[in-house]
Amino acid sequence: MQKYPIVTISLINYNDRKFIFQAIESAIKQSYSNLEIIITDNLSTDGTREEIGSKVEKWNQEREIISEKAKFQTIKPQVIYIKNENNDGFGKPHNQAIRKSNGEFVLLLNSDALLKSDYVENAIKLFNNPKVGAVQGKLLRYDFDKNELNKSKENPDLNVIDTVGLMILKNRRIVCIGQGDADEGQYEKENEVFGADGAVPVYRKSALEDVKLPIIDGNSERGKGYDFEYFDENFFLYKEDVDLAWRLRLYGWQTIYTPSAVAYHGRGSGDSTAKNYIGIIKERLKINKRAKYLSFKHQRLMQVKDDFPSLLFTKHFPRFIVKEVGAWVYMAVFERFTFGILKDLYKDIPLFVKKRKMVMAKKRVSTKEMEKWFF
Repeated sequence: MQKYPIVTISLINYNDRKFIFQAIESAIKQSYSNLEIIITDNLSTDGTREEIGSKVEKWNQEREIISEKAKFQTIKPQVIYIKNENNDGFGKPHNQAIRKSNGEFVLLLNSDALLKSDYVENAIKLFNNPKVGAVQGKLLRYDFDKNELNKSKENPDLNVIDTVGLMILKNRRIVCIGQGDADEGQYEKENEVFGADGAVPVYRKSALEDVKLPIIDGNSERGKGYDFEYFDENFFLYKEDVDLAWRLRLYGWQTIYTPSAVAYHGRGSGDSTAKNYIGIIKERLKINKRAKYLSFKHQRLMQVKDDFPSLLFTKHFPRFIVKEVGAWVYMAVFERFTFGILKDLYKDIPLFVKKRKMVMAKKRVSTKEMEKWFF
């Protein structure tokens, strides 16, 4: 790996005035010296679309002036601005940026997240291991209304963990490790995790190229060269980060958590990694209807695409069936608006069976290797 390979930072804006400018500034002010930043606007209507455009022009002019005076590469990154004519969700605009990127590594920065100035510098070190496909930093919970880190209710001197990576349970529930815990120093060791959370992940570009899939649903923009997807573009929002993490695992790539790369995240839903049913229901009540609908649907489609039946329907079946029956009963009683999922699943499952065949044709890990990631 070169000493300072290009790192691309991709941000998406959709009416995110509350967050987006702080997120962009945290990207621009990185200590790492070889960055490009790609901002994609999803047809915002709150004035941020135009304001970002004027700021991008200013940022790039400042970069050119400083660079010309210094006669060497400045730490100010080039900023590229993409203006979409639709709200394309999460995965599709990030795919646009990844295709356009010049970086050997790609960092996806949520609009409601802030990077410490040395985030990229510390995260990129982990890629010295050629088996590492993704890096997960230490995310702390941030309150954008107060512009400060959240503090533990039990111990106000301690920050609150947002996530240190994704964990998958045997019942197929996906949780953010450490979410809602007080930061007592329990996550200060580097270790391998199932996958990187979608708020501030860093990916090796060649790993993304390795796990990409052809777009097969008839929506490929072949005239623009958009024949492949990294994130599943059938997932408008929610679970696309888990799906990508799962494919990276299936293809033999490692995801490493490092506590030295710190970022702050104003998570919109989910305060803790509740594991008992009462706690799970309390957390679910905080989530909006659309998020519930899409998360529920995408979870099932993701399992069709990525799961091992030899695990799901044997060793893990008792835990899975209890959770799955409980989820459908709960939905039938308390969230009847989600019954439209049945129609969507009936329509989408044949497509995801096709995707599954492509995923499994290239997998490099055995059932035994994969089993160790289910808790």
